[in-house]
Amino acid sequence: MMKEYLKTKEEYPDCILFYRLGDFYEMFFEDAKTVSRELELTLTGKSCGKEERAPMCGVPFHSVDIYLSRLVEKGYKVAICEQLEDPKQAKGLVKRGVIRIVTPGTNIDTASLEEGKNNYICCIYDNGNGGYGVAFADISTGENRVTEVDGIHKLWDEMGKYSPSEVSSNEAFLLAHPDMVEELKAKGIFFSTLDSSYFLDANAKKVLLDHFHVMSLEALGLLDYKEGMLAAGALLSYLLDTQKNGLSHMTTIHPYITGSYCLIDSSSFRNLELVETMREKEKRGSLIWVLDKTKTAMGARKLRSLIERPLLDIHRINARLDAVEELSSHMMDREEVREYLSLVYDLERLLMRISYGSANPRDLLAFRTSLSSLPGIKSLLSSFQSSLLQELAAQLDPMEDLYSLLMEELDDDPPVSVHDGDIIRTGFSEEVDTLRRAKTEGKSWLADLEERERERTGIKNLKVK
Repeated sequence: MMKEYLKTKEEYPDCILFYRLGDFYEMFFEDAKTVSRELELTLTGKSCGKEERAPMCGVPFHSVDIYLSRLVEKGYKVAICEQLEDPKQAKGLVKRGVIRIVTPGTNIDTASLEEGKNNYICCIYDNGNGGYGVAFADISTGENRVTEVDGIHKLWDEMGKYSPSEVSSNEAFLLAHPDMVEELKAKGIFFSTLDSSYFLDANAKKVLLDHFHVMSLEALGLLDYKEGMLAAGALLSYLLDTQKNGLSHMTTIHPYITGSYCLIDSSSFRNLELVETMREKEKRGSLIWVLDKTKTAMGARKLRSLIERPLLDIHRINARLDAVEELSSHMMDREEVREYLSLVYDLERLLMRISYGSANPRDLLAFRTSLSSLPGIKSLLSSFQSSLLQELAAQLDPMEDLYSLLMEELDDDPPVSVHDGDIIRTGFSEEVDTLRRAKTEGKSWLADLEERERERTGIKNLKVK
């Protein structure tokens, strides 16, 4: 087992390796010393065929997210090595493999993520002539954006709007701007350089076309974004490699021109206290704190995005103002929309957990509850006259077929864990009902059989097990 551990560790030398052993994730050698120090865990030892015992520490698998988040917040990369087969059925050594790499920009633990704020990861492509392709993604919500800028100061200002927790780049950027990289690290932003193969034109183009199921870059709106396409392709490849997941919830990419939004340099952005105060770095006292009366986490993130990137296009500004004016003047309809929204959970992050296969039954119940509000919201939006609200109503799919399926299939009070059973509603599946009866009525059936056989055979002490 230790040979397999060391072989896996060689493949991920820059990561702390969480190695699954039974009900625990164990760390060994230097990883164990690091985790023990950073998380204040007891350091023990394990005999592994050497003269000295290997330093070792571990965390329970059922609460691993808490420890992962604490390590990631401290700037560490963690590789999760999971058991890939049932130990009871395995012949010899249990097969294991790394199922995910967790970094500050790829952390999907919703308990550690701020509800009203995106957790962006950024990728920069430096073309060597003062031009930069920049891609931003939030895998917890599926958001994916890309742009191009000229000049290092504009790049710095653009990154300031997104406040990424992790930044990666090609090597040319690191060599040209070591001071900027150091400043990023000083701000607690995790930085890494990606292999040059990530930024090859053919590789970047292929991963984008394959992931979004299109035939050309024109379909993605990336035809005129050469550097942006390379940054977006490299970022998507990096996410696919580290998450080892199809990222099916990331369905769109939004290329944009920085000139579409009001350019606020990083100094002005900070001094205006748009999303946090200058001294305490807190939301309370900032502009967004005054404005944020949103009902959902998605709304809070959307509002933050609108404040960070103010519009310049007069037509889009007027369309938004018309929508606000109509909502403002129709108090009863507005309050009814807010009542519907109060039942809507964070659908973006729920979809992420569903696509990762980590959703629990309560997540599906929250998803079903959220879907129940969609027809009412669509009906109310359709009654408004402004073009923006009409457009939103037309785009909104109430997904009544999916809601009906979840109503028929999902129990109204499911357990938290998938392993606890009683998730499927009685009467939905004859097979599930049969198995459930076998589980609950099996003992009484055996007792009846035992009594019948005693009478038939005349053997008073006959036992049926």
